[in-house]
Amino acid sequence: MNSDNFLLSGELTDHGHRLVQRVYYEDTDFSGVVYHARYLHFLERGRTDYLRCLGCEQSALLAADEEGLVFVVHRMEIDFKQPARMDDVLTITTTTEKAGGAKMVLVQEIRRGETLLIAAKVVIAVINKHGRPRRLPETIAEKFLGHGA
Repeated sequence: MNSDNFLLSGELTDHGHRLVQRVYYEDTDFSGVVYHARYLHFLERGRTDYLRCLGCEQSALLAADEEGLVFVVHRMEIDFKQPARMDDVLTITTTTEKAGGAKMVLVQEIRRGETLLIAAKVVIAVINKHGRPRRLPETIAEKFLGHGA
């Protein structure tokens, strides 16, 4: 991975993945507070770049074999603790709680400095390109568990 991609995709840590993002005008409502649905975008970017940093490009996983491998959000729990505002710099962290079988459980947080704004638990279903459950290959599960909580 070249250094430009590294900067854009965040970084792997001993506990998972960290991505820094700024809040822009488009992320906020009329009062300058981040609109609640925009947090889903920040969380998705964190998960996608976590995969990218682990070397799991989603397009390559889909084309890897006849079955293909796809990750879809099955369930998400979000606790809104504090609001983010325009121009805030946010850190999105993603850690693996479970990876195996046909699902993964990821824990995500969004912070402004040390202040916890959002806490989320995301259950990811592993399916094939036809929408049927598929077992997560052990080599991929090991990548996620190597950077777990």
